[in-house]
Amino acid sequence: MMKKVGILFGMEDTYPWAFIERVNQIGDGKVKAEAVQIDKVQQGIDYGYHVIIDRISQEVPFYRSYLKNAALMGTAVINNPFWWSADEKFFNNCLSVQLGVPVPKTVLLPSKERPDDTTEKSFRNLRAPLDWDYMFDYIGFPAYMKPHSGGGWKSVYKVESPEDLFAKHGETEQLVMMLQEEIVFDDYYRVYCLGQKYVHIMPYEPRNEFHLRYATESKIKGDEHKKLMKTIHDLTIKLNKALGYDFNTVEFAVRNGIPYAIDFCNPAPDADINSVGQQNFDWIVEHSAKLAVEKAKAHKAKKNNCTWGTFLQEAISGPKGTRPAGLKTASEAKKTVLKKPVAKKKVAPTKKSPTKN
Repeated sequence: MMKKVGILFGMEDTYPWAFIERVNQIGDGKVKAEAVQIDKVQQGIDYGYHVIIDRISQEVPFYRSYLKNAALMGTAVINNPFWWSADEKFFNNCLSVQLGVPVPKTVLLPSKERPDDTTEKSFRNLRAPLDWDYMFDYIGFPAYMKPHSGGGWKSVYKVESPEDLFAKHGETEQLVMMLQEEIVFDDYYRVYCLGQKYVHIMPYEPRNEFHLRYATESKIKGDEHKKLMKTIHDLTIKLNKALGYDFNTVEFAVRNGIPYAIDFCNPAPDADINSVGQQNFDWIVEHSAKLAVEKAKAHKAKKNNCTWGTFLQEAISGPKGTRPAGLKTASEAKKTVLKKPVAKKKVAPTKKSPTKN
């Protein structure tokens, strides 16, 4: 049976077509790729894709709902649309702390303006004023203020002082923001991670113009560089396994030899040849095509073929290799022999002794 791979995309023009071409080259006649075609979306209907690479649903809610239906019917959607809908940057930082991955010191800020259909009474649990002095002492200045969810460097502010923060916070309207320590870095890297196993580390300079951000090289050399690359590789795998992403980028700012994870929720990362450059473009096309073919061949009909992170897996069933006491596996339950109840012997009633008053 021919397995079908689709890619869902918007304004991209270099990566999707190169991806389709490469899948069709290595699919060996058993896996075929195409741009996803949608002419209707009926509930509970399987529209025939074994794998879909999602590059656009974060911007088009209609596509996100389409992908959830596809995932329910057995399509391996990359990335998992259910988790991607729930994920946000502040939670990722919280999880990183638990995982032991270095991240900048961060606090969450409520939106400057109240959300629609709320009143002051809706915020009776929020103390006024907030403990700004504590937060400012903890984070320090200068610092960065950015949305707690979303990406693309949108609404990111560098703030120099409390006064500067309050002025810029006033521009953010209903966005929930987070305030983050500035990491003055010696080196910076952006890392592709595919299938939680294919890792490509790219020197990156976020202070350059967009089209020149990959036009840089590592500042650290020799054995120190090798050690750093190993650390970045391992932290990237750890983060993506916990989050459950199969197609993501992680950004690390290196300060005093320590790589701090700055941004690691990029499930539709830039893959345009004009910004990432030929070498990085060739890598992402080759390995994403390879991953798609692997997923297509591993597809199981009428099963959930999406990837779920260890955070969710362990929240449901406990750490791998453990289960709540007293619970049996399905195979153990089948082997269980129900014991017949033991018949109770009838005992003749005894005469009661009279009670003395």
